[in-house]
Amino acid sequence: MAFYATAGSLPPKRHTQFRRPDGALYAEELISTKGFESVYSLAYHLHAPTATLDVKPWERPLVRFLPNDPIKNRHWFTGRGSERGDAIDARVPLVGNDDIIISVAHADAPMDYFYRNAGGDECLFVQSGGGVLESTFGVLPYREHDYLVIPMGTTYRVIPAAPTTFVVCESSGSITIPKKFRNEFGQLAEHAPYYERDFRVPVLPDPIDARGEFEVRINARGRAAIYTLEYHPFDVVGWDGYCYPYAFNADEYAPVTGKLHQPPSSHQIFDAPGAAFIVFAPRLFDYHPLAIPAPYNHSSVDCDEIIYYASGNFMSRRGIETGSVTLHAAGAPHGPQPGAVEAAIGKTATDELAFAVDCFRPLRIAELAAPIEDPLYYRSWASTPAGRS
Repeated sequence: MAFYATAGSLPPKRHTQFRRPDGALYAEELISTKGFESVYSLAYHLHAPTATLDVKPWERPLVRFLPNDPIKNRHWFTGRGSERGDAIDARVPLVGNDDIIISVAHADAPMDYFYRNAGGDECLFVQSGGGVLESTFGVLPYREHDYLVIPMGTTYRVIPAAPTTFVVCESSGSITIPKKFRNEFGQLAEHAPYYERDFRVPVLPDPIDARGEFEVRINARGRAAIYTLEYHPFDVVGWDGYCYPYAFNADEYAPVTGKLHQPPSSHQIFDAPGAAFIVFAPRLFDYHPLAIPAPYNHSSVDCDEIIYYASGNFMSRRGIETGSVTLHAAGAPHGPQPGAVEAAIGKTATDELAFAVDCFRPLRIAELAAPIEDPLYYRSWASTPAGRS
C-alpha cells in the first residue's frame, strides 16, 4: 500500500526506547518488504513476537496442477462446489503458475487459529457474505464486493458473520496500485478510477495481553509450518507505515467509458508480478451512434485470462451463472457468443460485475477443479453447440 497510515500509541522517533506503564520496553517489530528497500510498517507489541514455544510440520493436502494441454478455453461452476470450512481450509484451487494461484473458498466457519502467508501478498474478493478480517494491524470489517489486500507476512484470521464466498489470489510478490494511476509523488491522479478516501484501513482495538499457546499456520511458497507462540499475536499498542491490510469495494470503482468500446486494460484495479487485476463494474455503454457495446473477438496471444462472474447480467456469454469462472487461454481466440453482438446494439448500460485476472505466464489447471468444469465450454461459440443437432 502506498499511503501512510498510523494507529494507536507510538514513540516520537523510531528505533528508540518506548516503555510500558510498568517500565518494561514495548517490543518493536519492523515489517519490511524487498529486503528493507520497499514499503514497511513498524508495530509495537506488549511482548516479543519472536517468543515461540514449538514448531512442527503443517501437513497440507497435495494439490496437483496439470498443463492446459491441449490448449482450450474452460469454464467452471464454482458455486456448485461442496467444500466448506474456514477461509483457509475451504480454498479450492482452480488455476496457478509460478506467479499466482487462484482459488475459490466458501467460508462458513471462523478460523480458530492464525494464518501467515510469507510467500506473497493475497487478494480476497468477497463475492457474498460479510464479517471481519482480524490481524496484528487491527480489525477490518468486510462486506459483499470488497477486495481485501493482505501483505505478505501478515498474521491474520477471518471471522465470517455470514457465510462468505471468496475469490482468493495468492501472488508471488506485492499487489500494488498501477503506476499509470499515480503522479510523480505517488498520489492517486485525477484520472484514476479511485481515490485515497475509497480505501479502508484496519481499526486498532485495545491490545490482547494473553499468555498461552497460540497457533499460527505459515505458508511460504510451498514450505509450511505450524508455530506455537507464547503470546497472543494481537498484542499491538500502535503501528505506522505503508504496509498493512486494506479494503476497497468494487462499488467505489469509477470505470472508464468512451465513444467506442474500451479494452479490459482500461478497467485495471491492481498490479502484481506476472498478473494484472481487472474489474468489470456496472457502467454506461459507448456513445458513438453506431457503437457495438459487446466486446470484440480477440486473441490475447501473451496472456491467459481468468474471469469470475460475481453478479448482474453477463451480456456476451450464455450458460454463465453467478460464481462461474472462465479461462480464455493464450492462443485460443474468444469473444461474444453467437447472437450476443446484435443483442447488445442499442443497450445503454450494463449491471454486470466481474473480477478478472490477466496472467502473463501459462496457467496450469488444478485437478480439484475437474468435478465442477463444463467440459464442452470451448464449443459455446459454435453455430451448433454441443448437445444440439
